[in-house]
Amino acid sequence: MAVLSDETWKRHANPWSVWTRYAAFPVLIAAIWSRAWLGWWALAPIGLTIAWLAYNPRAFPPPASTDNWASKAVLGERIWVALQRDEVPARHRIVPGVAAGISMAGLPFLAWGLIAFDLAITALGAVVVMLAKTWFVDRMVWLFEDMKDQRPEYRSWLY
Repeated sequence: MAVLSDETWKRHANPWSVWTRYAAFPVLIAAIWSRAWLGWWALAPIGLTIAWLAYNPRAFPPPASTDNWASKAVLGERIWVALQRDEVPARHRIVPGVAAGISMAGLPFLAWGLIAFDLAITALGAVVVMLAKTWFVDRMVWLFEDMKDQRPEYRSWLY
């Protein structure tokens, strides 16, 4: 995400970008699971979903307004990836890492469930990953709200 241009960040701040990115996660899980029915042909939906995830930040026009949760999440993430950790307010330094760690902790369950075709374990892993990611994203909204008045550039992103 750090290599996104200003224009791509603007486009990614479109709520459609955020929500279709969220929606792509269960689609990717289903695409991986589809190997049970499609065999090697499952690489097609897996590849298409991964391609969508790569293209997604560029897929939509800049939003008419960034005064919404999804846009602010992207704007906060833009701040998060651009700043050194010591430049981030202390109250925002720990929780995003904890949320990311919890998300990572869900990945082995998700992977095992997908490998073993165990729906319950797959669902458990997916829920842990998604809830932790949502917590991280919500913290990015909070970071943006706290930082928007620190630099005129950040304030200019809100319209």
